[in-house]
Amino acid sequence: MSNVDSFGSKGVLDVAGAEYEIFRLNAVEGADGLPYSLKVLLENLLRTEDGANITADHIRALASWDADAQPSIEIQFTPARVLMQDFTGVPCVVDLATMREAVKELGGDPARVNPLAPAEMVIDHSVQIDVFGNSEAIERNMEIEYERNGERYQFLRWGQTAFDDFKVVPPGTGIVHQVNIEYLARTVMTREVDGTLRAYPDTCVGTDSHTTMVNGLGVLGWGVGGIEAEAAMLGQPVSMLIPRVVGFKLTGSIPAGATATDVVLTITEMLRKHGVVGKFVEFYGEGVAEVPLANRATIGNMSPEFGSTAAMFPIDDVTLEYLRLTGRSEESVALVESYAKEQGLWHDPSREIRFSEYIELDLSTVVPSIAGPKRPQDRIALTEAKEQFRKDIHNYTGNADEAALDEALEESFPASDVPAMTSTLKHSAAATADGRPSRPVKVAMGDGREFVLDHGAVTIASITSCTNTSNPSVMLAAAILARNAVEKGLASKPWVKTSVAPGSKVVTDYYDKSGLTPYLEKLGFYIVGYGCATCIGNSGPLEEEISNAVQNNDLAVAAVLSGNRNFEGRINPDVKMNYLASPPLVIAYALAGTVDFDFENDPLGEDESGKSIFLRDIWPSPSEVQQVIDSSIDEAMFSKGYEGVFDGDDRWKALDTPEGNTFAWDEDSTYVRKPPYFEGMQATPEPVADIEGARVLARLGDSVTTDHISPAGSFKSDSPAGRYLLEHGVARKDFNSYGSRRGNHEVMIRGTFANIRLRNMLLDGVEGGFTRDFTQTGGPQTYIYDAAMNYHAAGTPLVILAGKEYGSGSSRDWAAKGTALLGVKAVIAESYERIHRSNLIGMGVLPLQFPAGENAATLHLTGTETFAIEGVTELNNGNTPATVRVTATPEEGGDPVTFDAVLRIDTPGEADYYRNGGILQYVLRQLSAS
Repeated sequence: MSNVDSFGSKGVLDVAGAEYEIFRLNAVEGADGLPYSLKVLLENLLRTEDGANITADHIRALASWDADAQPSIEIQFTPARVLMQDFTGVPCVVDLATMREAVKELGGDPARVNPLAPAEMVIDHSVQIDVFGNSEAIERNMEIEYERNGERYQFLRWGQTAFDDFKVVPPGTGIVHQVNIEYLARTVMTREVDGTLRAYPDTCVGTDSHTTMVNGLGVLGWGVGGIEAEAAMLGQPVSMLIPRVVGFKLTGSIPAGATATDVVLTITEMLRKHGVVGKFVEFYGEGVAEVPLANRATIGNMSPEFGSTAAMFPIDDVTLEYLRLTGRSEESVALVESYAKEQGLWHDPSREIRFSEYIELDLSTVVPSIAGPKRPQDRIALTEAKEQFRKDIHNYTGNADEAALDEALEESFPASDVPAMTSTLKHSAAATADGRPSRPVKVAMGDGREFVLDHGAVTIASITSCTNTSNPSVMLAAAILARNAVEKGLASKPWVKTSVAPGSKVVTDYYDKSGLTPYLEKLGFYIVGYGCATCIGNSGPLEEEISNAVQNNDLAVAAVLSGNRNFEGRINPDVKMNYLASPPLVIAYALAGTVDFDFENDPLGEDESGKSIFLRDIWPSPSEVQQVIDSSIDEAMFSKGYEGVFDGDDRWKALDTPEGNTFAWDEDSTYVRKPPYFEGMQATPEPVADIEGARVLARLGDSVTTDHISPAGSFKSDSPAGRYLLEHGVARKDFNSYGSRRGNHEVMIRGTFANIRLRNMLLDGVEGGFTRDFTQTGGPQTYIYDAAMNYHAAGTPLVILAGKEYGSGSSRDWAAKGTALLGVKAVIAESYERIHRSNLIGMGVLPLQFPAGENAATLHLTGTETFAIEGVTELNNGNTPATVRVTATPEEGGDPVTFDAVLRIDTPGEADYYRNGGILQYVLRQLSAS
């Protein structure tokens, strides 16, 4: 339907003689006083007003936004483009290929299944650190990447040719969010519409929660599930409520010794405590102009960690400088400036803006910090890190005698010809709960290295992730610190797996130009690949002798990484404790070799004269870092780095690419298989029904993440997924990761709730993907997948019970897809993360919420009950009830527990998706009908 333009907003913007059609915000009363982010949404509604889905009333409601009101008004947001990475993007392309066939079967035109908005994928999640610590690492890791993933890459090359407006950035280029800010983002989009060149704000949704990194560039965008992204590609707007906007005022400047990483960890802690889930955060005030673009992007990147939908910085001169630096044309930069000023989107710190809530940070109060050992919001001041480790270690050892462990940490390490981890590592005769000897552990490596490991040993030190590798200030600070350390004679400890995985090749270029690369390499920090690597769980295996020592002695060892995620079981299966840190601190911890270390008082080593060397002696000054940035980074680097970005290297070009509008599925493939979502689908949906006779598949606690529900990392031979691959002729060494096999639903169903750190409270003290199977007498312990299949055979629907923040973490569509395919009909949680709740509805699973103040424990639910959920059928009448009645009947008799659960279908659009059995089914029926 064409644009209605009830407000007469359509006009022309002249930029140096070039004319663009625009929709002027000043045509709508009240627009001028809106926060920046809501102005972008308002323009979106003006431009897409059709009199049906988007009406003049919607536009007026947004323009007259009540900052104090709770969100209640639904609007339809139409993103300008869709961004994908390969882990979450492969299932999108699989689903689009399947939808083409399904549309044809329903009598529609399969060619209608085509991106209607530009869709761009960056293959960045598949490189794994198999080889490290030498100059061959990057080339060898890429070779292994293609060996493992050639089948997936062939499929993606087919998609690049089969679908219009779909582009793929091949492997070995960079991380999706860094490529987005350095190259893909437009800030102001242009597109020809009915023969007229139109300009409008760049907006995007992405199949990765850290899509918010682009907020730093003035681009409104956030992470959605792959399910929502597919719908957006097919022209479906994103249904949302007009949000509350939190104004965040920045003042002061970062002190020497602190970094942008420390700022973002501080902001993450502050906003988690404040509570910003489902809200926009917007930075304002005089201090904004003092925040470099790279720091803005670092802050925006962490939006999922503090829980907001977006974390916006407005457009200003800093934005324009960055666009020029990264090689954008003068024409596009001029358009951004003219458009932003014309539309009132240019940052004016003197303007009074209404916000729903206010919060402020004086940057001068920020101190060096890390976060961990399992959540990004758990910030620890570096001066308190050693003490906090000693408190946290009790949660990670099998030692029942905490007093003995405390005492052991204080004892001196005995003299030995084998180097101890550091002078602070202590001796203990304590044993693990089952009597095995614990610590310390002498390790003899095959190459002659010998050392002693203990709890807290840093076994992984990785400079990785889009969050920090896009930021030259912290990346060059790390390299200068490496130079200073080498010149003082310091070295990384021999048990540390060291790596640098930058987000773009520009990082390598400025490391080389600055002359700092040799110092990083001297400490073992060689470039291992361009991708997410450690942050997504592709840390690769620890060396065999170290892995055996850790497992056999139940050591609680640590990873330190410059990433944004450190959830349990994510980084490496051998590593229990994971800490986020700035790139220079990653190197510092590699030098220390342990997190049981006080950088203020414990020396890193001695110089030639025997004088102790502390971290403060090698820490670079901000002025030196800036001097190196100024002399090492220029526009030509970015232009050269992104030349021919979609073409790929010889490996990519040599892939044998299938052809045709529909994909020829290979029945023997273990990577890409046609999913079952549309089997037997009718043109008209069946009425939704109440849920009867359901059993609990898992009873879970607080902060269960999408990593817990659908892990991305490695898996073992005796797991359901491992058994499936072995049965299909795949050798153990070729398993790859769950993330890499997201195009195969058979692997992913078996991997749902398979995280090795999952705690299902149906079982006592058991970790991993296990449950009780109540189809069997006595409800014996078994794998969750195996139990689900037995329930399916018995015709028994399933429910999940959970605590607070259910589904936090990555925007992982398979966390919802796998849940649905296991036969789960409803989740009852205390609260939800935004994307996962939406994804559950998108897969036809009911998200229910316990009454305020209640949970499974307060209601005395054990998870052994049989559940009934009544009131769901109201949805068939076009109504969305506020609550539904849940009745839990105990297995051994006794009174049923009854309560009214809040139905978390929050918008009419979501109700339509649920009535259709899911969002993809809804879109399919729309396409077929038209």
